[in-house]
Amino acid sequence: MFAVVTGGSSGIGLEIARLLAKRGYDLILVARRKNRLLKIKKSFEKKYSIKVVPMEVDLSNEKNCLEFFDKVKAYPIKVWVNNAGFGKLGRFEDIPLDQEVEMIHTNIIAAHIFTKLFIKEIKEGYILNIASVSGFQPDPMMATYGATKSYLLNLGLSISYELRRHKNKVYLTTVCPGPVRTEFNKVANTDFALKSMSAKRCAKEALRGLFNKKPLIIPGNDIKLLRVLSKFAPLSFILPIEYMIQTSKTRRDDVNKNKSTINS
Repeated sequence: MFAVVTGGSSGIGLEIARLLAKRGYDLILVARRKNRLLKIKKSFEKKYSIKVVPMEVDLSNEKNCLEFFDKVKAYPIKVWVNNAGFGKLGRFEDIPLDQEVEMIHTNIIAAHIFTKLFIKEIKEGYILNIASVSGFQPDPMMATYGATKSYLLNLGLSISYELRRHKNKVYLTTVCPGPVRTEFNKVANTDFALKSMSAKRCAKEALRGLFNKKPLIIPGNDIKLLRVLSKFAPLSFILPIEYMIQTSKTRRDDVNKNKSTINS
């Protein structure tokens, strides 16, 4: 059996791939960094005695997504993880339009394409979509990123319900992590205002929920509590709090700089 993990070269994607390898899944790992993928292939094949197929693909291009799926659909795929994505921290008016369009294509369109094609053509197995707790409410200073995660969240919950109503053999789980210690801090030059979870723990909770066929997973009790409390708070309270959290991520010397991150 094979598992596909997009954004599988680092962070949550890499930890999910590692846990799947421990379960005996062969892997198709997708990322832009070929050298890192080759190192992971060598390490995983030696340690876990599995097969790893590394594929360098730019998922911000719709044609690439379709061609990639066409290449891999012949494999006996049981699990598909849509993890690839990135965010931009900064004021909406300051972030270059081309970067936001690329974000929308990577975070939304690629995941949408793979989710639909998996259900229509593979027809049986598990889909894991990595959204974010940012998807539950507006996210000033990360407006586009938060909106992409809202799309994934609502799409996933809707599809999961449809699949269960029609007794489909595909199970879809949406994961909404809070802050996770990945390359976000290093690449984006940011500090989280909230306590971060390890990528390993997030991956473990995500896969547990996936194989238990849960439609939604929010890793971490503190994030679950914040989610519950936010349901009762008005937007007039939530918006300034979210703005404060996001602006506090930037180091004092870099408050006005826009930075990016690979992965969710």
